[in-house]
Amino acid sequence: MSSITIIGNGGMGTAIAGIAERGGHTVEVLGHDDARNTPAGDVVVLAVPFPAVAEILADRADEFDGKIVVDITNPVNFETFDSMAVDADSSAAAGIAEQLPGARVLKAFNINFAATLASGKIGELQTTVLIAGDDDEAKAILADIVTAGGQKAIDAGSLRRARELEAMGFLMITLAAREQTSWAGGFAVQA
Repeated sequence: MSSITIIGNGGMGTAIAGIAERGGHTVEVLGHDDARNTPAGDVVVLAVPFPAVAEILADRADEFDGKIVVDITNPVNFETFDSMAVDADSSAAAGIAEQLPGARVLKAFNINFAATLASGKIGELQTTVLIAGDDDEAKAILADIVTAGGQKAIDAGSLRRARELEAMGFLMITLAAREQTSWAGGFAVQA
């Protein structure tokens, strides 16, 4: 079993913790008040809004060496909801990987809403978590956590695919914010 630290105790952090706990994994959740605690998990999930990542990395970068770091953020311009907050040829996950050269950075959970992770369903289909990263072992570990917790996991390819995942996340958030879809809906994958 894996030990997982989730930085962020909002809806997404709580839903991801639930998945890991259902799979029998040890989970530690660190909220804003726990900023001085060193993440104990071998897997660290950044379940915070994109703007909070810079502060976390500035304060904790050395604490992530040797760990699997899962970026769930969507770098959306939350002031306008009309653009991404990263360059078109990059991604939030790529920026995190550059700042954490000693960590194995993955992109996952960003196209899922908390409600679909908690229920395990998108409509009638099982919730699918797409995972992108350059470390196959790290992706397999995260996929095992996801599947043991009752979700489906698909390897979406290298970390370069994070920008497509982030674009999908941006579209999903935009549709839900405009009430074109539900916050309990989203993209489903049927293989």
